[in-house]
Amino acid sequence: MRSGNPSLKTEAFQNFKESDTGRKMTIQGTVNKTFILLLLLLVTFVYSWNQFVTSPNSVLPLILVGAIGGLAVGLVTVFVPKVSPYTAPIYALLEGLFLGAVSAQYEAQYGGIVFQAVLITIGVLLSLLLVYKSGLIKVTQNFRIGIAAATGAIFLVYLISFVGGFFGFNIPHLHESTPLGIGISVVIVIIAALNLVLDFDFIENAAAKQVPKYFEWYGAFGLLVTLVWLYLEILRLLSKIRSR
Repeated sequence: MRSGNPSLKTEAFQNFKESDTGRKMTIQGTVNKTFILLLLLLVTFVYSWNQFVTSPNSVLPLILVGAIGGLAVGLVTVFVPKVSPYTAPIYALLEGLFLGAVSAQYEAQYGGIVFQAVLITIGVLLSLLLVYKSGLIKVTQNFRIGIAAATGAIFLVYLISFVGGFFGFNIPHLHESTPLGIGISVVIVIIAALNLVLDFDFIENAAAKQVPKYFEWYGAFGLLVTLVWLYLEILRLLSKIRSR
């Protein structure tokens, strides 16, 4: 699971100390930091991808380092936002290692799938940004609670599936290419996409509250976490469709 808890994001800037104030967070600053993180991710993504092309059997350590390291650094960033200027770039580099190797594996099995997943992810991002800015989606407290609950439920299902795999237990249809399995993936993609709306809302509200400058990195980090999750879910959905 790649998405942070929306309630943690909200609490993170509601209780900052006055002594932390100085330069203030801006939306443009957060956009700039997001591009920096995406560039860092792209660097290690390309490296990991090339490693798979050169020697497919050598990328397992990259996947493990990227996945486990990214999770650890991500949790530190979520609970200690003040360190995000340092941990967010590290997270981006680690996720690039993970995504590059995993994407290359999908590409080897389904030619062109990665390009499709990237385009769809970008399309969803831009579409939801437009919808959010137009006011068609209102981020109410009930909306936040609903998306947070759905995200938590997905995380729990994935956790059960992961742990159950060690004991020969699999959740039916979750990873299958059946119509129900594809439907489940569609629902998960929708939930992942709606987390982008929470990210937009967090960044806009945090900037309006004039929180400290380091929250630009924290906001960019949260957006990157959601984009990584969304991309992976779209990749998984496309692979299910292609396998049929």
